[in-house]
Formats: sequence, C-alpha cells, structure tokens
Amino acid sequence: MSPSEIAAYNANWLRAWTDKDVERLCGFYGETCVYKDPQTVAGLEGNAALRAYLTGLFAATPPMSYEPEETWPIPGGFCGRWYCQIGEGGALGRLRGFDLVLLDGDKIRLNEVYVHQLSA
Repeated sequence: MSPSEIAAYNANWLRAWTDKDVERLCGFYGETCVYKDPQTVAGLEGNAALRAYLTGLFAATPPMSYEPEETWPIPGGFCGRWYCQIGEGGALGRLRGFDLVLLDGDKIRLNEVYVHQLSA
C-alpha cells in the first residue's frame, strides 16, 4: 500500500473502533490474526477470539472516539499513532496510542497496541 492508502486504511479502521462495530472491525483482521493490547497481555489468536473479546469490551466501555494522528509505512505493514477521547468530549479521560500493524494483503495478521493516559 502507498502512504496515502495506509493513511486511509488506518482512518477507516479507527472509525470502526470509534463506532464499536465488531463486524466491520473483524473484517479488517485475517482469520489467523494475533491481537495484543494491555488487557490481553498474552494476546489473542484468531478472528473468533478477537470477535468475542471486542463484543465484551465494547459492551463494558463508554463511548471512545479515536482520531488518527500519523502513520508510517514499514515492511509488511505500518505503524500508526492516534488519540482517543473517552466519554463524551473526553469527559472520562484521554489516551494516546500506537499500533504496530502487519498485513497479509489488506488483512491484519498482527496488531500490537500500546497506550498511555494523558492528563486532562
């Protein structure tokens, strides 16, 4: 993918996170994907495990609005930095995050997520 295609892919993917759209989100991931975030230290393997995780996560979390900041192409994928407002207008906090994304074609095969809290 070109840098502009990566930026568009990342923006669409983060929009699915904001929308809490499990079906659309899982469509970005391959069947044998590996997903890791601070809540899944050992990681999740496979689209079905990711789907179950996201369903529970989205039911348990307030609205979260993800905004892409920047993407960098790397061999086999990209890295992306983003901001997230938790709750309406960030009333419940803000995060800054970074994703490592490796692709097979247009499907995510590995996604490692790193986040930290930002001050109010």
